[in-house]
Amino acid sequence: MTPDAVIAAAAAPSDGGWLTALADWTVSLMDTIGPIGAGAAIALENLFPPLPSEVILPMAGLAASRGGFTLFEALFWTTAGSVVGAFALYGIGAWLGARRLTAFADKMPLLHPEDIDRTIAWFLKHGGKAVFFGRMLPIFRSLISIPAGIARMPLWRFGLLTTAGSLIWNTIFVLAGFFLGEQWHIVETYADVLQYVVIAVTAIGVAWFIYVRVRALLAARGTPGADAV
Repeated sequence: MTPDAVIAAAAAPSDGGWLTALADWTVSLMDTIGPIGAGAAIALENLFPPLPSEVILPMAGLAASRGGFTLFEALFWTTAGSVVGAFALYGIGAWLGARRLTAFADKMPLLHPEDIDRTIAWFLKHGGKAVFFGRMLPIFRSLISIPAGIARMPLWRFGLLTTAGSLIWNTIFVLAGFFLGEQWHIVETYADVLQYVVIAVTAIGVAWFIYVRVRALLAARGTPGADAV
């Protein structure tokens, strides 16, 4: 069996479906253009958060362990792809800007223009930590670039923090593929747990926000049942 065939066989998740197709596509991309293919796949993962980096990154490490390219190339190009994708989303945030978001919030029943101002003020104060640690959280690793663009975080600072956070996240999963080989799925299990925790915390936060705003809206209208919401 050829090295590429070994990688492809190890890449296929046991449950099949779209994850298998994604792993196969990642392997074929790396087989065609080498480690640059891994970087391109991670750039797309940043633009489309449903694509799981915890499947793409171990493929790069697995390919490096089979001699397709070096471990350094795997880490360099996947991190470069992360930065490119992050800057693309930063650009979207900068294009949206505070003015457009404020106008949008003014038209939404549960949002207020002050929410945008407070969010931007918070990001200006804590944005560095948010970008750095956000790069190591599923879903938020992509989305955190948009508020950074809205707040117009200095490009050099955004790039430095994004590179540092992405390098840590990428290294964990690339090394998992490099050292675990065909057993790289072990690390995917822990990544799934982290993703579920992030989704649960986000859902609770959104639900609490809606509850508070609906209650305040009913109270402002003098609705008797406001306290029972």
